[in-house]
Amino acid sequence: MDNPRPEKVAVVDEVRTRLEGASATVVTEYRGLTVADLAALRKSLTAAGSDYKVFKNTLVKRAIDGGPHAPLEELLAGPTAIAFVRGDVSAVAKALRDFSRTHSRLVVKGGMLDGAVVSTAQLGVLADLPSREVLLARLAGGIQAPLAQLASLLQALPRGLAYGLKALVDERGGGTGGEEAAAPAPAEPEPAAPAPAEPEPAAPAPAEPEPAEPEAAAPAPAEPEAAEGGEAE
Repeated sequence: MDNPRPEKVAVVDEVRTRLEGASATVVTEYRGLTVADLAALRKSLTAAGSDYKVFKNTLVKRAIDGGPHAPLEELLAGPTAIAFVRGDVSAVAKALRDFSRTHSRLVVKGGMLDGAVVSTAQLGVLADLPSREVLLARLAGGIQAPLAQLASLLQALPRGLAYGLKALVDERGGGTGGEEAAAPAPAEPEPAAPAPAEPEPAAPAPAEPEPAEPEAAAPAPAEPEAAEGGEAE
């Protein structure tokens, strides 16, 4: 068996290096596309974060043989170009979908993402997702909203706590469960204790011996008026 030519070995090594450095790969068939079409597609994919390269199927098969990307072999038929994704796979899938809408000869066959095979339909779903930047913005907004609600809650907490304490005091004061709170209420009559001092003015009551006034009448017996009569005699 003849040894492979150095240029083929270099291509195989390049394919392996690109596959290992990519977060995802998408296999396409470009049959019928012009050089200008391929240039336009390559430009849009580069902007989306992907390298788009044309390789011979035999060399790609040699590069993936026995490796983690071996499942791609079933997609290698016809003129093949591979998109090696470096960034957001959904952005690359969207660029391929948009281009295929105006260039029907571009066929998206499938690919691999995180070690798993993805179908054309699954790539279509990824193409419908918002971009990574939009998702991050939505995530940040989703985090900020609960934080804002939490801040509002914390700000209202003292006020709510005061209302709660007042309600608790009112409930304890008016309900059967408030016997303990109501118990101090009888202590209020303590200031009324001075009221019993009011009888002090009643001290004059001993003056009731006024009936002793008859003693004053004792001189009455001195009424010897009859004696006066005797003097008359």
